[in-house]
Amino acid sequence: MTEQEPTPAVIDTSVPHPARRYNYWLGGKDNFAADRESADAIEQKFPGMRAGVRANRDVLGRMTRYLAAEAGIRQFLDIGTGLPTEDNTHEVAQRIAPDSRVLYVDNDPLVMAHARALLTSSGEGVTNYIEADLRDPQAILSAPQLRNTLDLNQPVALMLIAVLHFISGPGEARTIVKRLLDELPSGSYLAATHFTLDFLPEHERAAYQQMLDAGLSDVWPRDRAEFTALFDGLELVDPGVALVSQWRPEDASDPVDPSRISIWAGVARKP
Repeated sequence: MTEQEPTPAVIDTSVPHPARRYNYWLGGKDNFAADRESADAIEQKFPGMRAGVRANRDVLGRMTRYLAAEAGIRQFLDIGTGLPTEDNTHEVAQRIAPDSRVLYVDNDPLVMAHARALLTSSGEGVTNYIEADLRDPQAILSAPQLRNTLDLNQPVALMLIAVLHFISGPGEARTIVKRLLDELPSGSYLAATHFTLDFLPEHERAAYQQMLDAGLSDVWPRDRAEFTALFDGLELVDPGVALVSQWRPEDASDPVDPSRISIWAGVARKP
């Protein structure tokens, strides 16, 4: 079943939003001129951006399948949902375990409006939604939808897919992740992906830093060490921290240029 809330009121089409920009890169139509202009400006400096976005979307499916099929997880807290596309978290999980319960969180009213219309659950499971911001984890944890959807006495998979890099500042993402994980019981999992400059050639790193300094990008890159630190105290699942295209790939022979992907991935279990 699916629980619903009243449709949120205001969508500011003049300001680019990561979810809509991501939708544009994936070839979707749920975006506005400001989103496309922002996406094109980034892609002009970093050709191949769409390859990274596609690889990130693909790893979400592989991570969800692992969590549902191998780890036996039946509850998912997916923060930074993005606009609905194919193989959303609940669709992948409920194909494996129809009784899976999924709570989506996003801060874009357009995402929530689409979610209520399109992200329908299996009859045995539950899909629910919160309009909230990752920067305010307490708002997520105290939302009534959380307790109505998920049993926090049972393991939960915390899905932070391509969202933590919108938290700027050294150590800031780790603080938020810890706050969320502290509420989850033993046997829960963290699945995360994150943009990095680690694979970019030097001239592209410099160009990206210039964009960041000028306020032309809202994506805060983290290196392997800082991304790995998000999993401190957890048990990393094989292959550990890896490029998204190398995290349990379905076709290991598919050649990929790491500099065009530039996204770290990892899944870990809370002891």
